Amino acid sequence: AQLSCLARLLAAKNLTADFGSFPPDLLLFFDPSEVRAGSCREFYARASRGNLELLPRGSARRMRLLRGALTCLGVRGSRLEPRQLGSLGALVCDMEPATIPASGPAVLDSLKLCPALTGEQQNALNALLLTGNTEYGDPSSWDLRTLQDLGPLALALNQSTLSLVGEAAREDFRRSIAAAYRSQGHSQREKSLILLRAFAAASSSSRPRMKRSADRCLSEPITTSSIAGDILTLDYTPEQLDLCLSNDVLIENLEALLEQPFTSEYLQILKKKVDEIFPEGIPEEQLKRLGSLCRLYSEQEISRWPVTSSDTLLALLNPSGEKCEDSQVPQLLSRFLSLGGSLTGPLLREIEGKRLCNLQEEQLQQIPAEAIGAAGQLDISSCSQPQKEQFYRKAREAFASLAGTPGPYYCRLRPYLGGAPAEDLKKLANAGVAINMDLDTFLTLNPEELLKLSVCDVKNLLGDNVKGLKGAEWEPAVRAWLETQFQWELDCVLDIGLQGGRPEPPGTAIPPTSTATTPPHPTASASVTPVPTTVPTSTAITGHPSTLSPTAPPSGGPTVPSATPSATPSARPALTTMVPCSTPHTATPAPNATSAPSATHSTATPAPNATSAPSATHSTATPAPNAT
Repeated sequence: AQLSCLARLLAAKNLTADFGSFPPDLLLFFDPSEVRAGSCREFYARASRGNLELLPRGSARRMRLLRGALTCLGVRGSRLEPRQLGSLGALVCDMEPATIPASGPAVLDSLKLCPALTGEQQNALNALLLTGNTEYGDPSSWDLRTLQDLGPLALALNQSTLSLVGEAAREDFRRSIAAAYRSQGHSQREKSLILLRAFAAASSSSRPRMKRSADRCLSEPITTSSIAGDILTLDYTPEQLDLCLSNDVLIENLEALLEQPFTSEYLQILKKKVDEIFPEGIPEEQLKRLGSLCRLYSEQEISRWPVTSSDTLLALLNPSGEKCEDSQVPQLLSRFLSLGGSLTGPLLREIEGKRLCNLQEEQLQQIPAEAIGAAGQLDISSCSQPQKEQFYRKAREAFASLAGTPGPYYCRLRPYLGGAPAEDLKKLANAGVAINMDLDTFLTLNPEELLKLSVCDVKNLLGDNVKGLKGAEWEPAVRAWLETQFQWELDCVLDIGLQGGRPEPPGTAIPPTSTATTPPHPTASASVTPVPTTVPTSTAITGHPSTLSPTAPPSGGPTVPSATPSATPSARPALTTMVPCSTPHTATPAPNATSAPSATHSTATPAPNATSAPSATHSTATPAPNAT
């Protein structure tokens, strides 16, 4: 959020052209519409070296960045030339899977920049590697060096590709990964485990499973010192781990054992032994130590756990290390709540908003509003619409005491506005104080509720950020909203070049853009509403063909809407004038004011049959401090 605010500040000061002096991470938050065409290649080449994980995958801001880069580089289809790949950098990670085979071997180095590939991208990568027409050659010729040179691409290899790699090369690579495991951080260990499991699966499928050759330990018994110093998977099969690891050593060293690069077969052995040690159920103190073993327990087994304290619950959900699966969160919370536990703000913060979206409706209902108020900003972006609405209602209740101060009220509600009804959004828009909603928050609003907002509502919500709406006009929710608005109102009220609105109704005089100036700011908390001058109801639902028709963007990049002429009616009814809306002021509201008055303040009444656009006038009287 701080980077986003800083980027907008720099753009406002016209410093976008000096992007070379800013770190790449900051450039990710620049508005692409502010980037000059003559230097856009350099801009995107530098921005693509930033940490794209700062922008959620699929987010509106990240997609605008990609579309801006594609437009700048002249990309028209799926194929990317080497020079384009160099400028796109990690932005290639968001391209469609078809880009990989279309671009050929040159795309491989760019794909190494991707933290993760989608399933379809992985399939496309494997198909390209299986052709043998890359610098790595045919998979059957790969050795340890080749697998290491693949770098992060090795994480995307599927069983079809791995099955062609020689067993000796697979084993050498597996050992090299296991040897480096202890010195790696948590995130790198997770990647190593993925590789170890994939290569173990390939090895087990390429040779027949050997029968159990002994019912006793054939190696040295596993001790505390061997757990601390050795990689057990290199010397013990899963069967031998079972036979060589005593129950006492397991319980004494459970956390250290879970630091080993165990695949699922090894973890199943550990679970079996733990269940044998505690046939009557795992004690609560031992539950806190389960770590990744938690993932192996069923819903029925979890329903018997003594999860009576928030400490136990947090240990099982540990967001900073090995933990239960997100899909197990509802079962864990159900057990915790059934034993008398309660969901507090700190607990919600530790659980993380994303995993809260796995909760069932009745579990969400058990969250007290005060817990939302104490939790800080929760990320509920992955929640369903009904869940967002539940969170919003609780947040609105939690922050009700701030409703008289629109700025702070908006800031606290912002993470939950995706569940807000149009009625509440209109209140924010017309509170008399500009809240300057950022575009990312605007794009999270419920599309169905967004359709109920007027052009003036949207203008007042976005405030200083309204210009950014032009860069998001092809977002589905924005496009649907545009199609419900009159084009003349988009032109006169917003005046940012948006296209796709409805034709104006017959009999409406459209104020020229050049004369549609914003009325003076009202004093205190007074606001001015748009005033139509005798617009018949019948004319509000009929119209003539629009003179502008937006062109849908082709696949591969955005397209600027183009103007197309249309027929003009031979006769039009007498014109009636519409007055543009005003914008909220930024002054601090009166201390005791609870809401902005809805009445229009004016000292002049337009003539009923006026045919020109009168200027909106406002009284200069200041409302009393206690006006409501």
